[in-house]
Amino acid sequence: MIAHRTVAATTFAVSLLFGASALAQQANTLPLKIGVLADFASVYADIGGQGNVEAAKIAIEEFGGKMFDKPIELVTADALNKADVAATITRKWYEAENVDMIVDMPTSATALAGMEMSKQFEKIMIVTDAASSDITGKSCSPYTAHWTYDTYGNAHTVGSAIVKQGGDSWYFITADYLFGHSIERDTGDVVRAAGGKVVGSSKHPLNTADFSSFLLQAQSSKAKIIGMANGGGDTINTIKQASEFGIVAGGQKLAGIVMFISDIHSLGLKMAQGLIITEAYYWDLNDRTRAFGKKFFDKMKRMPTMNQAATYSATLHYLKSVQAAGTRATKPVLAKMREMPVRDAFTDNGFLREDGRMVHSMFLLEVKKPEESKAPWDYYKVLAEVPGDQVFRPMKDGGCQYVKKD
Repeated sequence: MIAHRTVAATTFAVSLLFGASALAQQANTLPLKIGVLADFASVYADIGGQGNVEAAKIAIEEFGGKMFDKPIELVTADALNKADVAATITRKWYEAENVDMIVDMPTSATALAGMEMSKQFEKIMIVTDAASSDITGKSCSPYTAHWTYDTYGNAHTVGSAIVKQGGDSWYFITADYLFGHSIERDTGDVVRAAGGKVVGSSKHPLNTADFSSFLLQAQSSKAKIIGMANGGGDTINTIKQASEFGIVAGGQKLAGIVMFISDIHSLGLKMAQGLIITEAYYWDLNDRTRAFGKKFFDKMKRMPTMNQAATYSATLHYLKSVQAAGTRATKPVLAKMREMPVRDAFTDNGFLREDGRMVHSMFLLEVKKPEESKAPWDYYKVLAEVPGDQVFRPMKDGGCQYVKKD
């Protein structure tokens, strides 16, 4: 009787083994599919949008275009910067359309909504646009990577530099949702830790056209620094209207905590000159950044933002990790993503932490004066390269529940 049970158990185990192998082979007969969930028509279209799609395509082309002997597929959709829309699309992609990885996520609210679907279906999401440090903090997910930048890192890079230069009193003009709140919180913490003070803030809706009332409040606060806790078109409108109000001419300075080369291009050097900002990527840093910049420019007729370069990097690293794992299965791929260093045109020193934060250098930049610019898109002077371990929040301080405790 015991012998019969042993044979039966062995047969069952072998069946399971062959069954699992067959399922793995069957899974690898499907094309690998990547989704870009972006903002194509609103306030964040310039920093991500179609540029993120083209960046992902460049990564796929460089990789060779195929996985498991089948062409890699790319699907796209507009999240409309709404959390419910993002949740609906990510659910459909993961559950019904066999999408293996989703990249981009234009706002922090859309990212957090998508991350819930990523956890539910145990599939990979790489956030390259949204900025809230909560993505790898209290709202972290074992299936999400945060690739480009975050509000903690930008606040510590730009905020601390400005306070050291004497900008020790701040008033914030803040986008009234998670992204803006995170910038104000993280930058305010930096200012106060350095001995400065936050004298007030005004909240505005996403995609605001008229900033006059917020700017008047900031002006009357007498703060040395007006911190723009917003992004994209909202930041551009804030700066343009601040110029009309004579705020900088009156002695106050603007601080762009999250700004992009596309913002500088829209503003022009005459208006943007002297701004101190931080970016993870600039096309003119070295030969690799210039080579990617040229490829991107040939497609889009503009240089890439750091988010677009990050989307290229994230897509390429994901593809290399799938290849190294020999499977599309989420956990083996994530293990390879953490094991393999990130070395590409976006960064030469990146690595993926357990909490999902991709750690890499950031650059402290000053916008050039018009007479200092020698060519189109020659916009920045590099003030410093700040190592990733000095930029991003220590993992032990983030509150990510999935990080193993020592």
